[in-house]
Amino acid sequence: MTRSTEETSPTSQGHARAQAHERHERRAGAWVETLRRSDVSRLWTELQRLVVNHPLVRASYSAGLLVEEGDRGSAYLDLTQELFVTLLSKSRFQHYLDSEMTDSEIECEISQIELTNLLTAELRKRHPESYRLARRISTIIQSSANFRRVDAGAGEDEPHRRLVDRVYGLREWRADKSRRAQAELEERVQMIPVRQRDTRMVGCTGDAQIIISNSDLEDLIVSVLEACDSPVDVRSLRSLVMSRLPVMDIYLVPIGGGDDEDGKAFEPVDGRENPEQSLLRRESEDGAANYVDEFLRGLHAAVRGKSKQYDRMLGVLWYCYLSPAHITQLEAAARLNVSDSLVSDYRRRIEQQLRALSLSGIEEARRFETALRERVNLFISEEVNAGV
Repeated sequence: MTRSTEETSPTSQGHARAQAHERHERRAGAWVETLRRSDVSRLWTELQRLVVNHPLVRASYSAGLLVEEGDRGSAYLDLTQELFVTLLSKSRFQHYLDSEMTDSEIECEISQIELTNLLTAELRKRHPESYRLARRISTIIQSSANFRRVDAGAGEDEPHRRLVDRVYGLREWRADKSRRAQAELEERVQMIPVRQRDTRMVGCTGDAQIIISNSDLEDLIVSVLEACDSPVDVRSLRSLVMSRLPVMDIYLVPIGGGDDEDGKAFEPVDGRENPEQSLLRRESEDGAANYVDEFLRGLHAAVRGKSKQYDRMLGVLWYCYLSPAHITQLEAAARLNVSDSLVSDYRRRIEQQLRALSLSGIEEARRFETALRERVNLFISEEVNAGV
């Protein structure tokens, strides 16, 4: 009886593989027929089925990574629409027909390549720092000699287990070390202080911060495992390690309320000035202009109304106080063709007149300076044109 079983075993295994292949073929959608008939409605249904059943889609939605508001159905519809547009723009549908791919091959490529790439690109865009750190943590625990996988050899399908489900621990731990509950792991890791952010810029364009170096990140992973005192699966280990890092993934969220919020909507603040602010601004500008007139009358009186000295006074005012060139007093004296001591005397008179003004605040002083610069600049320009 044993001999007969051994003889028929290869045939039974082949038959089982054939049945499994047939089941997989039956599960795959009728892609070839749908594409040949250009049945858009059926094609949409098949794409939505892939989106709904994709494990990364469900995990991302549960973690709140792909949408900020709305129900699960609308999120799936948006993602299906994006997948359809992506495939159509890349002419992948025609490629499937030209390559004579089978239904299972088409479904495998769309699900495992196109949709996965679309999801990872979206996650990278919305959460760039978290995505980058998660990849770095996975790379370190797989390549460093400080860690080893402790759940290998559990079955025939073990080498094909997803990375996030694999369990890692420290190299010196026993292979049969017991695991702790997730709640206890999160409580234990709180004793590790949050690392300071490394603000050095990296990347080909220099637009990303290091956050933490690879050596420090490896030390942090070791500290987390030591605090947990338990092997941890990769998904949980990523979360525990990143909870000790100053990650700043900033993304925009809509501020308007939905239809199910009983009309409680929010409107953005209007940055434009209202009529009252406009009136106050005009009054302030008029007040600054009055201060300018008062200040210039004081300068004119300081030189007893002599036009030549008054023109020099305005020249000193421009070059030493208002000009954006910021030249020195000696350079101002050379441009005005006067002595340095005369420039010093004019500056003393100008500052005396400035102290005589009764400006009420910084904003009013700024408006006075702006109005004075415009008035004196106009005078200097007229003098230059007249000299030419």
